[in-house]
Order: sequence, then structure tokens, then C-alpha cells
Amino acid sequence: AGKTGKRKDLNSNSQTMETEKKGLNLKREVGIIGAVSFIAGTMMGSGIFISPQYVLSAIGSTGASLVIWACCGLVVMMGGLCYAELGTVIPESGGEFIYILRTVGRVVAFMFVFSFIVIMRPASATGIALSFAEYVLAPFYSGCIPPQLVVKCVAAGGIIVLAIINCLSVRLATAIQVVSMAVKFLALSVIILGGIVMLFQGHVENFQNSFEDTNVGVSPVGLALYQGLWCFDGWNTLNYLTEELKHPEVNLPRAVIIAISLVTGLYLLVNVSYLTVMTPKELMSSSAVAVTWGNKVLGNWGWIMSVAAALSAFGSLNGTFFSGGRVCFVAAREGHMPDILAMAHVHRLTPSPALIFTTIVSLIVLIPGDFQSIVNYFSFTAWFFYAITLSGLIYLKIKKPELPRPYRVPIILPILVVIAAIFLVLAPIIDNPQLEYLYVTLFILSGAIIYIPFIHYKICPGLLTKLTVFLQLFLQVAPAEKNV
Repeated sequence: AGKTGKRKDLNSNSQTMETEKKGLNLKREVGIIGAVSFIAGTMMGSGIFISPQYVLSAIGSTGASLVIWACCGLVVMMGGLCYAELGTVIPESGGEFIYILRTVGRVVAFMFVFSFIVIMRPASATGIALSFAEYVLAPFYSGCIPPQLVVKCVAAGGIIVLAIINCLSVRLATAIQVVSMAVKFLALSVIILGGIVMLFQGHVENFQNSFEDTNVGVSPVGLALYQGLWCFDGWNTLNYLTEELKHPEVNLPRAVIIAISLVTGLYLLVNVSYLTVMTPKELMSSSAVAVTWGNKVLGNWGWIMSVAAALSAFGSLNGTFFSGGRVCFVAAREGHMPDILAMAHVHRLTPSPALIFTTIVSLIVLIPGDFQSIVNYFSFTAWFFYAITLSGLIYLKIKKPELPRPYRVPIILPILVVIAAIFLVLAPIIDNPQLEYLYVTLFILSGAIIYIPFIHYKICPGLLTKLTVFLQLFLQVAPAEKNV
């Protein structure tokens, strides 16, 4: 018995040594179907069920609103293709953070990850969670607005449930994304088919003089693009999890082209359906467009659209958590965040500390959250860093042409997207300056001030080391290596 016990101990020790030797890696478990589902599923969230009225009210006319939707699809397609090249030249997870780190430098990379963790990803998750809650509660508060406290409690519940799922299993999170993708596609197909039937019945009055009353100006176009591009948020999701993607040099560009083309086509057809069934005034006054559409077309079965929209938002929130946790994880691995956030669960191989951290920040942002302000500030911050990221791609194309590129785009594409990003950042400031944008800008720049003492000089209390050891044991996590 003693010898057997010793053998077991020896075997256990040898397995532990072997694991340490090999290192802990995130698994490549996301194939082409999962990749398309992550992009399209994250993009097709709550936005298309809520934002159309904001686009229409900003731009003023039905024809111009459809042009805005088409332009949004074109911009994100060009951006997605540029990111596909970046993802194959720099085959690491982390999206903008890792690309800025490798091309611009550590200070700007920290400014991005600081803004991403505190503004961008929590704002995105909170906006989607609020939309999810609105649609969940719509059948219970028919004809009236649900109390904000109830909305925020349901939104918080959705955030917590998805955080737990993402901590437990990559496969389960991917499965939810694929299933929710199917639900979204089915819901949008119902809306499109309903609109087609109404069109064939001769309901084309909302498309007559369709460009009349268009709001021409830098600010209206910029704000309409903000709201439209919010619905396309998630086009860069795969770049956050490149190390978990099977054959990224093939699947990354392929998934981008398939997913963005599919989503753009669906969005245009859905907006045509909305405008066929509802007048522009009805559309702009609706708090939940899909429910209003469902009540007019499906009658007593209109609640189905509320359920479909809620499931759609749930899937989008899942994709947001999956990708957002990876950025926090990679930033910590590069020394830009506490070490505990760069660890993965020893059995489940999920970056659970990073996911838990992003969940806590999202719940804090949820407390004062307002949907329209969240969208505007998120878009302003996001496109500021998209411009920097794609400037890095232009730099690599000019200065490092010898780098292996399994996939490449013409240099004109990143130049065009950078111009579009600069317009989106400056548009609301030039035409209608607001102090809030100054506050957001100062917050972004404050990342450089925080970087110097805490990251560069590593002024960090010893308590953090003790806390890291305690959390490592409590969460059963260990440092993870790059999976390139």
C-alpha cells in the first residue's frame, strides 16, 4: 500500500511537472461556424431592434436613413478586412490592445486598455443588457414604460448569468452564440418576410419623397452613423480571441466577409420592413421597434418579437463578454494589468479572473447607465482607437513589408477607414460641441498619467501580491502562455 501511494505521488508530481513544462494555454476550439456566429451573433444584438428610430430621428428622412445603414456596412466591412490582415500579421489575441502595443507603443496601448476596461466594454455590455431587459419586460408592461429599477435588476441578472457561463466553459459559450445566432436570423427573417408581404400589398407610401426633410450637416450625419455603427459593433470580435481560433490565417478573413455581408443585407431589409409597416413618426416614437412592428403585423402574437429580441440581445451580450474578457486577459499577460487577470482556470482553461473583473466593472457602469449617452460615448472612444490601430497597419505596410502576410488588403482600405474614423470622432464636436466629449477625451489621456507610476515604475503595494496568491488559490487559476 505504501509503495502504491508513493507511485501515485510520483505520477501526480510528474504530471504536474509536465503541465508546468508545457505551460497553460487557451485551446483552439473556435471553428469557422463558431467564428461567423461570434461576429454576426455579437453584431446582431439589441441594436437593430432599438437603434433604427435614433438613426431616423438624427438624419430626418427614410431614404437618407437607408443610405446611412449601407454606409455603416461598407465602413465595417473595410475595417473588418483590415483587421483580418492585422490578425494574421500579429497572430495574438487582444485586438486593438495587442496591435497598438506592437506598432505604437506601451503608453498608447495602456491608454486603450484603460479606456476599454472602464468605458468601452462596460458601456457596450451595459447598453446591450439594458436592451435585453427592456425586451424581457415588454410583455409584462404592455402600453407603459417599466420602472428603471426593475430594468436594471433584470439587466444585472443577465450580465451575471453570462459571466458564470463564460467562466465555466468555452464550448458552452460558443454553443450559446451559435443557438442565439439561429434565433436572431429567424426573427429578422420573420420581420423581412412581413415587410415583403406588406410591400406587395402596395404599402409604399413611406418611400415617396424619401429624401425630403433630410438633416444635412456634420453633426446629424455623425450622430446617425454613431447609432447605426452601434448595431454593427462586434465586427472585430474575432481579433480578441485569435489564439482560440482554428486556422486563423484562413478562417479570420473568411468569417469577416461572410458575417458582415450577411448582417449588412439583413439590416437593410429589416429597416425597409420597419418603414413599410410603420410611419416615420411611429418608428421614431417607439421605445421597442420590433415589439411595435410585431403588434401591427402579428397582432396577438406580437409578444414573439419581444422574446426573439431578448434572446438576440442575450447572445450579443454573450459575445461581448467572451471577447472583452480576452482583452483584459492579454493586457495583464503583457504586464499592463494585475497578474491575476492573466491567469486561466487550471481545468476549464477559461480566463475566469478577467471575466469576473469585467463583470464587476459592467455592473458598476450599469447603475447610472443611460442607453443613448452610452452609445455616443462608446462610439466616440471606440473610433478614436480604431483610427490609431489602423494607422499602425499603414505603418506596418510601409515600414515592414517583409513580415509574412497570409492575408493582405490594398493600402487604400486602411487609409479610407482612418479618414472615416477621424470624421466620426470630430463630427459631434465640430457641429455641436458638448462638455461630455471633453471629459471622455481627458479620461482617455489620463491613462498616460496612470501608466508612468503604476506600470512603468511598478509602484504597487505588497498587499497586491498577497491578494494575487489568495485569489489564485481560491479561483484555481494559473498563469497562461501565448498560444501562437
